Amino acid sequence: MDNNMQQIAVRAKEMRRQIIRMLASAKSGHPGGSLSAADIVATLYFSEMKVDPAQKDWPERDRFVLSKGHAAPVLYAALAEKGFFPKEDLLSLRHLGSYLQGHPDMLLTPGVDMSTGSLGHGISASVGMALAGRLDKKDFRVYTLLGDGECEEGLVWEAAMAAGYYKLDNLVGIVDHNGLQIDGPIVEVMSPEPLDQKWQSFGWHVIKIDGHDYAAILGALAEARVTKGKPTMIIAKTIKGKGVSFMENQVGWHGNAPNQEQAAQALAELE
Repeated sequence: MDNNMQQIAVRAKEMRRQIIRMLASAKSGHPGGSLSAADIVATLYFSEMKVDPAQKDWPERDRFVLSKGHAAPVLYAALAEKGFFPKEDLLSLRHLGSYLQGHPDMLLTPGVDMSTGSLGHGISASVGMALAGRLDKKDFRVYTLLGDGECEEGLVWEAAMAAGYYKLDNLVGIVDHNGLQIDGPIVEVMSPEPLDQKWQSFGWHVIKIDGHDYAAILGALAEARVTKGKPTMIIAKTIKGKGVSFMENQVGWHGNAPNQEQAAQALAELE
């Protein structure tokens, strides 16, 4: 592992620790899908994206949209790690009056580019951002993270159709493909498979990777940058609850926060 990947790994581990701490403090939230996406989000914020905490509204910045908005803890952890706001504020997650709500709010939280929560809306807004960037002759790129269960939403496919139609090669989607949603395995609830063929049929360039392999994530993002004439969708196979043994691949940890004892065990493992 080269120095860049080692640095990303360090950031991702710290983000996972912060996810556990803030959820234990809030006593509610979504650990499973936040932990599964940590390696992807860390790579975006600490290697790929052009962002500057000192210029939160910098017009030339790359945009990130968390389409699966319930995984807000992973975004907040990345933003705090990047320096958009103090890390100690993470413990105010979901508290009354906090600017760190259960779903991202672009009007409250520094560094959040789009308010999300209703599934399918984030990828749709991302298409609009990418199209606006082209019309304004800007060279920023738009990255959006979806859940695989979210891909059961019809609105996702309207957005996919529009992005393919407009050939938005400044748009990169990433599916956090951990195989589980709130009601169980995605293939048993309402299977969106085959995901790769579906995105391809809507005119996207599709790359399939291991979403915990930093070299694979970096390689896919590099491939997306040189792909012209179509948007790119990276389907990243991940493990729900990654990094915490008793949470991994357990659907019960989709939307349940750890108690203090469980948090202590999780943090010990993440050391």
